[in-house]
Amino acid sequence: MRDQRVTTDTAAPPDRPAAERDAAAAPARGAASGPADPAAERDAEAAEAADASGSRGRQRLVVIGLVLAALNLRPAITSLGSLLEEVRDGLGMSGTLAGFLTSVPALCFAVFGLAAPRLARRWGPATVVCSGLAAITLGLAVRPLLGATAGFLTASALALAGIAVSNVLMPVIVKRWFPDRVGTMTGLYSMALSLGTSAAAAVTVPMTDALGGSWRLGLGVWAVLAGVAVLPWLAVARGRTNRQARAEAAGPARPDAPAGRITRSRTAWAMAVFFGLQATAAYITMGWMPQIFRDAGVSASTAGVLLAVTMVMGVPLSFVLPRIAARLRHQGVLVVALGTFGLTGYAGLWLAPAAGAWVWALLLGVSNCAFPLALTMIGMRARTSSGVVRLSAFAQCTGYLLSIPGPLLVGALYQHSGGWDLPIALMAALMLPQIAAGVLAGRDRTLEDEL
Repeated sequence: MRDQRVTTDTAAPPDRPAAERDAAAAPARGAASGPADPAAERDAEAAEAADASGSRGRQRLVVIGLVLAALNLRPAITSLGSLLEEVRDGLGMSGTLAGFLTSVPALCFAVFGLAAPRLARRWGPATVVCSGLAAITLGLAVRPLLGATAGFLTASALALAGIAVSNVLMPVIVKRWFPDRVGTMTGLYSMALSLGTSAAAAVTVPMTDALGGSWRLGLGVWAVLAGVAVLPWLAVARGRTNRQARAEAAGPARPDAPAGRITRSRTAWAMAVFFGLQATAAYITMGWMPQIFRDAGVSASTAGVLLAVTMVMGVPLSFVLPRIAARLRHQGVLVVALGTFGLTGYAGLWLAPAAGAWVWALLLGVSNCAFPLALTMIGMRARTSSGVVRLSAFAQCTGYLLSIPGPLLVGALYQHSGGWDLPIALMAALMLPQIAAGVLAGRDRTLEDEL
């Protein structure tokens, strides 16, 4: 009886949809009863074609959603940086509070990102991303309308909370919907993220002038782009793949899912340190590089263009680098290469900041592409979606916490010493542990292996 039951179950597994069982049984029935019905064959082929077409359509929708979401993960920050002086004057904000405002993004990314895994288990990753984009839209739309500093900070925190959970879940979305194209899809949304960052920095001021010079309109207009990004995720959140992800997360743990405490994983800690130090380098570059050039005698307008060049370098490289990384068993060689570019750029800033300004800006732009590399490695260092969401949350939240002191310390050294020799030496020194942590994180092993 046991053999007979096994044979029956193998022929028609109970969890297969009825249409699939009928299609699988059709050849056997045709062989037993005579020639197959041509109409039935045509119906079966049409059903298969419709299912394949629907699957491709869903994937295209997710691709559109990924690109639109990535475009909205930085404008809330870089648009404010472009108009910070006007915002300070308009709200009567003190210099100390304005300085605190520049460190709020990393703090919010660390704190709110911790909630992403639990929310994804409860509602599914696509639903959480959709909600995060809605929070970004609301925060960006409301904060220019508030006249008090406290209200402005609260609305900004709402937008940053939406960005934080979306940051964590982007690698999870890629791993879940495109498991065989992690490098390509990570490159695509990393490129879109870099494009959104650069565009907001470059366009906000001219757009504000075109709108009559109101900083409130200049900041609030970015809510329109965020609102557009919500639309495809409304459909993705109702899709079958998101429901499956939610059901798997809510159900019994998979045998290969990481069950231990993630703090026991050396790979997780290496990823966190690598992510944190590359974020430190990026924030220092964005916050202080124009001042370095201006103090060296470069004009303010040229210093701004140099920063734009550094940021724009991430657009093409963010698409190419993850694709290369996905083909390598060990990503350490890319980590070392990017670190070498960074060390060379810092050496140039220390020796001849004005004479080779364009070269140093290009080199540091290449070095800052450690960010898409880190995102790619997060997707590759876990076999399961649950592993990716845990590793992404731990690496990004811990990493952003580690990145908070860096820009503040650079500012303190600059004020104390009156020059840039000590701050640049610190930047170069931080690149060494970044390379070491990246090499460890790039080893061919997964979270499941260690836990």
